[in-house]
Amino acid sequence: MSDQIDRFSFGKNWASFLLTVNEERIRLAEETLCDALEIQDLDGVRLLDIGCGSGLFSLAARRLGAEVHSFDFDEDSVTCTQELRRRYLPDDKAWLIERGSVLDDAYLESLGQWDVVYSWGVLHHTGDMYGALDNVAPLVANNGKLFISIYNDEGYKSRGWAWVKQTYNQRRWTRGFLLAYGFWHAWGLTMIIDLVKLQPFKRWREYYLERGMSGWHDVVDWVGGWPFEVATPEAIFEHFSRLGFKLNRLRTLQGKGCNEFVFLREPP
Repeated sequence: MSDQIDRFSFGKNWASFLLTVNEERIRLAEETLCDALEIQDLDGVRLLDIGCGSGLFSLAARRLGAEVHSFDFDEDSVTCTQELRRRYLPDDKAWLIERGSVLDDAYLESLGQWDVVYSWGVLHHTGDMYGALDNVAPLVANNGKLFISIYNDEGYKSRGWAWVKQTYNQRRWTRGFLLAYGFWHAWGLTMIIDLVKLQPFKRWREYYLERGMSGWHDVVDWVGGWPFEVATPEAIFEHFSRLGFKLNRLRTLQGKGCNEFVFLREPP
């Protein structure tokens, strides 16, 4: 990943998120994995979590029975993942956590192949998204699954958000203003509607039901997340089709956010 000095501190945001992690959020993360991968559990499955972030989904996969290898470029993210293992699965021998980069060819070659490769909301933050997409493909075993999410390309809107993200990281004094703008953009209308319905903050309080995540930490991640690249669903589909993958599941968004893909690697 890029070492540029204005890179967003993803791991520091995740460290704050860890304060919210509880059994219910872990259960929701488990349900997300089972639904997307169309499985009941992960017994006997080897799962590679690229860009493990908070470690929540690595933990979910491990509790579902998978052998898990988690890595992240961000040292604070590695620390977060290690902290979740310490809390819930101390001394677990089937969960390896380390620092590594999806752009480091030598490191990736050492990993071998995996039944499931998971990288949610990560590859578009590397500074070389298409290089990262190419690099994850060989890590998936034949008949294995690749579960990724990539920011949707909204044309001029995406270019505007790229400016916001760069500014957030390059000019500290703008951060409060940009976070307020990002919060209003993401939640303003929703909160007004909830207030009109006499249910103030209803959907804000229920946001965690989507993947077990946190509304505020996702706003911070969205506003500050740099490097930042985007792609249309068609571009991602065509890219992996050329690499020998078949689209197994697609969830698209009409607005800003991530499109989710589950690909199956077909044997040659």
